[in-house]
Amino acid sequence: MNTPLGKPTTYPSQYAPELLAPISRETSRAGMEQPLPFVGADIWNAWELTWLRENGHPEIAGAVIKVPASSPNMIESKSLKLYLNSFSMTRFGNAETVCERIREDLSEAAGDSVEVTLMTEKDHRPALIGKLPGFCLDQLDVECNAGAPDAGLLSCLGGSVREEVHSHLFRSLCPVTAQPDLASIYINYAGRRIDEEGLLRYIVSFREFKDFHEACVERMFVDIQSACKPDKLCVYARFERRGGIDINPWRASFDALMPNVRLWRQ
Repeated sequence: MNTPLGKPTTYPSQYAPELLAPISRETSRAGMEQPLPFVGADIWNAWELTWLRENGHPEIAGAVIKVPASSPNMIESKSLKLYLNSFSMTRFGNAETVCERIREDLSEAAGDSVEVTLMTEKDHRPALIGKLPGFCLDQLDVECNAGAPDAGLLSCLGGSVREEVHSHLFRSLCPVTAQPDLASIYINYAGRRIDEEGLLRYIVSFREFKDFHEACVERMFVDIQSACKPDKLCVYARFERRGGIDINPWRASFDALMPNVRLWRQ
């Protein structure tokens, strides 16, 4: 895997699309049901984008990037950070040009159409800080001993429900650097009631598991789908920032549209 992760790097300040490092999703999806049992997207929020006007005056913005789960590649996060930094001393005619350039480059790297929206100060309001809906599993005082993701922790109880639950206790490790990745997990499902204590134990069992954000969410989706067979299922993760970028993958078995709601740790 040829990425800048775990390697000494310089930060070029002139536009350099060659910095982007696509990673095939095929490896993490080995053995997964085909066609894919979910739809979804990876929502990236980049908070440190800056470039120059034609006269050298700096501009700043945030970028919201949506990479479809159907794309053959995901984009390695450090390479995206380096790529976006390469705009910092590059002159562009206007923000629309910057947005279109990012969209074209990321679409080429992902192998599918990527959505890009730029945000300025006027687009940010306190109301954008939100909370995940449903019951918070973290208040359950359960013993957690699993050292690796274990779908055997998942089980169903009697009755059919439509339920939303969430947890802020998710932690996994980068597969290259072993740096910790912390996230809040939201699960929306319909079908047999899932045992909440077992679900929390399952979420916590990822604490020393090494994989990328997107692959972790897909594993959670597949494990819950396989163990509990819900009629509908959505798994959504809101990860904390690294390098000024937060990544928020969601996968669903139905036509869901997940809001890009910034949480208190983001």
